[in-house]
Amino acid sequence: MKSGRGDAPSFPPGFLWGAATSAYQVEGSPLADGGGESNWRRFARVSGRVRDAAAVDRACDHYRRWPEDVRLMQALGLNAYRFSVAWARVLPAGTGAVNAAGLDFYERLVDALLAAGIAPCLTLYHWDHPAALDERGGWLNPDSAEWFARYAEVVYAALGDRVALWATLNEPWVVMDAGYLHGTHAPGHRDRAEAPRAAHNLLRAHGAGITALRAAGARNLGIVLNLEPKHPASGSPADRAAAARADAYMNGFFLDALLTGDYPEELPALFGRDWPDFPAADLRRIRQPLDWIGVNYYTRAVVRHDPGAGHLAAATVPQRDALCTETGWEVYPPGLGAVLDRVWRAARPVPVYITENGAAFADPPPAADGRLADPLRVDYLRAHLREVRAALARGVDLRGYFVWSLLDNLEWAEGLGKRFGIVHVDHESQRRTIKASGRFYAERIRAGGDP
Repeated sequence: MKSGRGDAPSFPPGFLWGAATSAYQVEGSPLADGGGESNWRRFARVSGRVRDAAAVDRACDHYRRWPEDVRLMQALGLNAYRFSVAWARVLPAGTGAVNAAGLDFYERLVDALLAAGIAPCLTLYHWDHPAALDERGGWLNPDSAEWFARYAEVVYAALGDRVALWATLNEPWVVMDAGYLHGTHAPGHRDRAEAPRAAHNLLRAHGAGITALRAAGARNLGIVLNLEPKHPASGSPADRAAAARADAYMNGFFLDALLTGDYPEELPALFGRDWPDFPAADLRRIRQPLDWIGVNYYTRAVVRHDPGAGHLAAATVPQRDALCTETGWEVYPPGLGAVLDRVWRAARPVPVYITENGAAFADPPPAADGRLADPLRVDYLRAHLREVRAALARGVDLRGYFVWSLLDNLEWAEGLGKRFGIVHVDHESQRRTIKASGRFYAERIRAGGDP
């Protein structure tokens, strides 16, 4: 691949240039037209758990403004859009009766995307669980794999002929770590013994979902994982061991199970008596063939040994001289290349997509002329796209890049204050304004990714 500018690699034909969102973060109107309540909506009503809790039912009002948002995607030149389905909108009780009006919303959205020349890329589960299933134990219930498989069948029956990419789960590690271990996300549990059980059932659900979808005739099936390098804070054996533990816990937990059919050897020691004896048959069912793997990359972690830092005995060291985003994450573009290389080595010949990459910065409101300058995000995208080009040059079979996010959305427990969008959203008026980063991204798309 040549770009005509020396030996710099071009992006391959058919490369997907997209943006990503999730249902809970942008749709709003969760109970409209017969939708059911999610665990996140219920979690937000618990005092002190979620900032801007009153905004949950509105978010970015995408449920009503989706035609405008599709036009924005066209204006940006996107040829792909990654979105998720709200499970409780389709199956209000999580299982059983289907809400036809909820499915109709996604059918209209998908049809509009196709008419605009934008490939629909669908994630079945992006953290919002039907509250009715949480009442039955959520991801701690062994039946959760079967619940998910039946849900996948319902969505595929409605949309299977029109969706380009299917993802089972988004960032199951976060669901496990924040939802069941630390309690900062729904369902808000803080129980070390629950964390590995929830993780295992999430993986069982992925395996059951892949099996059900393939039986229905689905293709282009994958999963989305959040991955980041874990660098030791020093060359000491203790810090190197701490980084290895952190890596096994965050990166290996799901990646190894999916690709090798086993969990990292460090995990039983990390969890001690809280680590269950998982059946070998479960691990075989989890290790389903994948058509692609999605990588969500935001930052790295520099790790030191710390006996007081919980079961990992490892703590992240802030990089005081580094540029950090509003979420406190270090801007570290080389980490994206490192993650891509790692996944490609482990998964080849399975292709890779960058399913999320972006940054929250304190953007100003739009100027009087309608423009909004966000130079830090422009620099962020430029630097990370360089890493993408370099990975292609090294031979990584990379098929697409999705910026996070299309819109300034509801950032889970952080509420409305963390703006990740390449499109600004005035959360009072819901007015959309393309930021300078959005214009930069559009220019890159028009140039085929080349600078």
